[in-house]
Amino acid sequence: MVKGGKAPKGKKITLSVAKNCIKITFDGKKRLDLSKMGITTFPKCILRLSDVDELNLSRNMIRKIPDSISKFQNLRWLDLHSNYIEKLPKSIGQMTSLLYLNVSNNRLTADGLPVELNQLKNIRTVNFGLNHLDRVPTTLGALKELHEVGLHDNLLSTIPNSISKLPKLKKLNTKRNPFPKAEESDTFVDSIKRLDNLYLVEEKDLCGPCLRKCQQAQDKLNKIKSVATAEPRRAIFSSLASPNSTAKESQEDWR
Repeated sequence: MVKGGKAPKGKKITLSVAKNCIKITFDGKKRLDLSKMGITTFPKCILRLSDVDELNLSRNMIRKIPDSISKFQNLRWLDLHSNYIEKLPKSIGQMTSLLYLNVSNNRLTADGLPVELNQLKNIRTVNFGLNHLDRVPTTLGALKELHEVGLHDNLLSTIPNSISKLPKLKKLNTKRNPFPKAEESDTFVDSIKRLDNLYLVEEKDLCGPCLRKCQQAQDKLNKIKSVATAEPRRAIFSSLASPNSTAKESQEDWR
């Protein structure tokens, strides 16, 4: 604490400093990287750089995101993880170019996620992990382009069907949530078997019957693999001198 008992002010970001933090990504996009800068207040000066494609304000001490963030109309990638954000502005729904949104490790509650999130029709990845969500916002069910959803380390007791029915969902992380019963988790797993990856519970958290079922499936797979590798394939056309040799006149010899 500084003299007078007041907390130290965060680093002030000037337009000149911000311009020097613009980087060009490997695919030619402009990224404004202000991560780990000790920022406590959203720097208004960066609104004059609203033509950037990516904005990284992660690992700061920002508490509020202003409505004016919607001026970043070209933004496809927004990283706000590891701040003190309690709610997102309604205007975020106007950022329809967004493909990636990371707001993990903040102080978000379900009431802090605006309905307007359902306007992000092009978004592919959202991460709400490490927050204080006690329910999943129903707006997520309207985002049909979602491929990956992070909901880990929250206060969730259930996952709505609207999430499992997302047509392009491939990865869903719901680890370390207080799901009440193994039976409810099993029902949820069954409803989204089509997913490539599902992180719902760890092995130690599975009930006995579920764990045995998984182990039996793994044993069956291992048995199939061992049979497949036990008998080496016999060489075909072993008398060929080289891959480009001319085949014999009699095809019966080859058979």
